[in-house]
Amino acid sequence: MRLSERKQQILQVAIEDYISSCSPITSGGLKNLASLDCSTATLRSELNTLEAMGYLRQLHTSGGRVPTAEGYRYYVETMLSGMKATNKDLEKVRKLIQQKTNSLSDLISQIAKAIGQATNYPTVVMASGVENLVLQDFQIIPLLSQEVLVLIGTGAGYINERLNLSATKRECDDAARFFKKHFVGKTLKEMTEQFEEGKLTDEIASFQKIVDYLVKGLKKFNKRKFLDVQRSGTVKLLESGEIEKAKHIMAVLDNEDELIEVMETGNSDELVVSVAENEDDVSLVKLPIKVGSVELSVGVLGPQRMDYSGVSAALKLLADELEDMKGGN
Repeated sequence: MRLSERKQQILQVAIEDYISSCSPITSGGLKNLASLDCSTATLRSELNTLEAMGYLRQLHTSGGRVPTAEGYRYYVETMLSGMKATNKDLEKVRKLIQQKTNSLSDLISQIAKAIGQATNYPTVVMASGVENLVLQDFQIIPLLSQEVLVLIGTGAGYINERLNLSATKRECDDAARFFKKHFVGKTLKEMTEQFEEGKLTDEIASFQKIVDYLVKGLKKFNKRKFLDVQRSGTVKLLESGEIEKAKHIMAVLDNEDELIEVMETGNSDELVVSVAENEDDVSLVKLPIKVGSVELSVGVLGPQRMDYSGVSAALKLLADELEDMKGGN
């Protein structure tokens, strides 16, 4: 149901004030905050109506009102639609994203860090589709630590893999030439499938161990759900006194299966806002972003009364910045 302009303004003030202060709204408080040309009695009547409609609830008979899950949902679905990301506080996101990186893992970490700093909420970036990355370059380097560093160039940046084996420089150079010869222009999935079919085995006798270790690692790599988690925002929740909510969110962040399930909520090509059904659940604001053939889901987790407007602005700004970066390449 679409609310009248006055009811909508009252609900917006009630929600945004509760988000910032964690204090129930009263008719007197509403009179001070909202620029409405009506009496306190009228505002009290409007609050009663919004409560009857299920958008607000009263904690005590004579106390103020707080938003319900339905109120939050109306707020994010109706009042935030078409919102522009213009918050000056998000300038640090712009600066971080403009520091271009050649590493896919660094880019994912950078995005998580930027959004976590901008929103002060725990942030998760999940990547999928890595098996479809097109290979562009191979560099294989022996390290003093009896390891081999493999740099695989793709359209979305370099993938770094460390192999726990000892190899000579010649073996590494031969392996790099082999991979460049046969797999530049192919996807990671196509490369691993060729080895599964037993092809090209005659050419790799002199550097067999490098190939075996690398292909084994890449098979796992193809199936991974890359998760980069920034937990700094849980500190803000603890500092605000919401200790139990912070503990619950931290438990979700530490459980990879549950976290993936949360991040796969409401899959869409657009901004998704999942409002917690009760105060003990986790709310999620998520935006899909494509970097080359890799699909990133950038999600911000918080309590039911999280700052949906600020988080949505941060995510939309991030998407705009990455689009500008693509246009400038």
